[in-house]
Amino acid sequence: QVQLVESGGDLVQPGGSLRLSCAASGSSLDDYAIGWFRQAPGKEREGVSCISGSDGRADYADSVVGRFSISRDTAKSTVYLEMNSLKPEDTAVYYCATDPDSVLIRALCGLIPWQYDDWGQGTQVTVSS
Repeated sequence: QVQLVESGGDLVQPGGSLRLSCAASGSSLDDYAIGWFRQAPGKEREGVSCISGSDGRADYADSVVGRFSISRDTAKSTVYLEMNSLKPEDTAVYYCATDPDSVLIRALCGLIPWQYDDWGQGTQVTVSS
């Protein structure tokens, strides 16, 4: 099991930006696919973005295309989610997740929560004026 730690959540005004980080405690994320998910109160967890562990290909939910960007820093073994032009509807707890045993996820990543086994504790993002 991989222990993931998210950070970077904060209160930000609409139109603002945040960068979330996902790191592993005691291991490297370099070859792992990482998915970012979010869950707002009363709503189901939804996929936001993911990056594969094989060739770095990325995928995004339609609601964040053009505003969010996922990247990997192999030197720091950290995956980032850069969020720009934030909207109140982006308010949620954001989680990163991985599944080190899935060859398919490592190659293609995915935006469906059940595709991932190991989850972080989440970080709160609040977009409000």
